[in-house]
Amino acid sequence: MEENKNKKCNFYSKIAIIFLLLISVLSYFLLPSVKTILDNIFNMFKSGDFTVVGEFVKSYGTYAVAVSFMLMILQSIAAPLPAFLITFANANLFGWWQGAILSWSSAMAGAAVCFFIARVLGRDVAIKLTSRKGLQQIDKFFSKYGKQSILIARLLPFMSFDIVSYAAGLTGMSFWAFFVATGIGQLPATIVYSYVGGMLTGGAKLLVSGLLILFALTILIFLMKQIYSEKQRKKEE
Repeated sequence: MEENKNKKCNFYSKIAIIFLLLISVLSYFLLPSVKTILDNIFNMFKSGDFTVVGEFVKSYGTYAVAVSFMLMILQSIAAPLPAFLITFANANLFGWWQGAILSWSSAMAGAAVCFFIARVLGRDVAIKLTSRKGLQQIDKFFSKYGKQSILIARLLPFMSFDIVSYAAGLTGMSFWAFFVATGIGQLPATIVYSYVGGMLTGGAKLLVSGLLILFALTILIFLMKQIYSEKQRKKEE
């Protein structure tokens, strides 16, 4: 009885997600205004300039927070668009801690959407939204680090946040385990990026790059030390 109920729920979830994706695709090709907005958004991300993203969000006035929130979810689905551009823009527009809250909560929403898309629609759809090679790399990472995979992946800035979310949805892990690990692991990076982003101007790209590399190396060294300590402990046992 319970199994039939779960199958029925999964079926309706699949229909709902397919319907929403279909509406989105048709809107892009059939509605010129939607196509123009989305093309502008993708070009904005390609520019690599967070001030361009900030101007776009700011142009919506009182709806700026909602637009930023939806942009983060969009970039999550259309992996791997650079989320840090939105994080920097949020910090510049709303202040570093308000921007951090907005960036963190919207990234969490995006992660949840990616997780459920993969869980309900399966690997083929996840591959089309990301890449086969990217998912395979994350699969190997999950196999290597087991239960701690999500937390470790979220602490590594050079790992695709969105592909990890899709890959997690293809595993047997529970949503809440994924969600909690994502929330904890994503928080340090969001705070750092938001604090830095709140002080940046358009000409500070070299500073940004240097700080991101430094942050990534710090986290990597810490994780390597943890892994080494764990291996030594197992040898002693």
